[in-house]
Amino acid sequence: MYLRLALKLYLAGQLDVIILVMISSEIIIYIKSLLSEKIKVTRPLLGGDINEVYLLATTTQKIVVKLNKSSNFPKMFEAEAKGLQELKKSNTFKIPEILHFGVVGNWSFLMMEYVSSGQPIDNFWEVFGIKLATLHQHCKPYFGLDYDNYIGSLPQYNTKCQSASEFYITQRLEPQFRLAVQKGFSFSKLDTFYKNITKEIINEPSSLIHGDLWSGNYLVDQNGLPCLIDPAIGYAPREMDIAMMQLFGGFKTKLFEVYNEIFPLKEGCRDRIPIFQLYYLLVHLNLFGSSYYNKVNQIVRAHY
Repeated sequence: MYLRLALKLYLAGQLDVIILVMISSEIIIYIKSLLSEKIKVTRPLLGGDINEVYLLATTTQKIVVKLNKSSNFPKMFEAEAKGLQELKKSNTFKIPEILHFGVVGNWSFLMMEYVSSGQPIDNFWEVFGIKLATLHQHCKPYFGLDYDNYIGSLPQYNTKCQSASEFYITQRLEPQFRLAVQKGFSFSKLDTFYKNITKEIINEPSSLIHGDLWSGNYLVDQNGLPCLIDPAIGYAPREMDIAMMQLFGGFKTKLFEVYNEIFPLKEGCRDRIPIFQLYYLLVHLNLFGSSYYNKVNQIVRAHY
């Protein structure tokens, strides 16, 4: 029924109505009640693999609304809002302003500022490096957070720890290995692996990290500056961000050169990159399947 109605509305040029038909009227009514203006345009945005994402335009502003079923990912948007707000407090990157979040009926929602895109300024990568180095200098006397959050659609745990290695092993690696085993993957000598990487991970102070810093999680705003989105923050080893940025590419060498001038990475960082990439490879293994299995095992075996 919905598809036939959607097709008729599409042919009539009523895309906004199609979208509203597919979403619970209860949540739409509530979102409208939070705005003081009439919604003129509603359209889907790319990037909605986990959530439904829409752009709402009124006469004076554009707003991003993210929706999901509240039972699927409890407190996901609350954690995302807190993460964005924590990044914003660092006064480094442009961060979208959080407008509202909550639960209505069976739906969770997050409303935030829409960031208009532009062309990067000439020294974009130098600026990115400066901002990232400054962000990473925000620290706590522990590793972790006051709450758990998500990476993608997977829970991410943040029980406070006193050392980088304890945090990385118990709050990052072990939960992902357990999940992978539940999905039918096998690993050997993990105890030996954990023991060995404990000796390799340096225990410098924690850093506020984005936590999922790949090229799809930053935007170029209308001023040509970097804007961070979709965080999986924690006060964690800063080499985690560096490792993720180098896993799939998309960041210029100049960024890392400038970063290292301002906040030099410790000796041996290059050798530790695979250790910290392991977490993100495990996440991809658990989300997307066996194509990541061999690379995970290769890293584990290199540290027996």
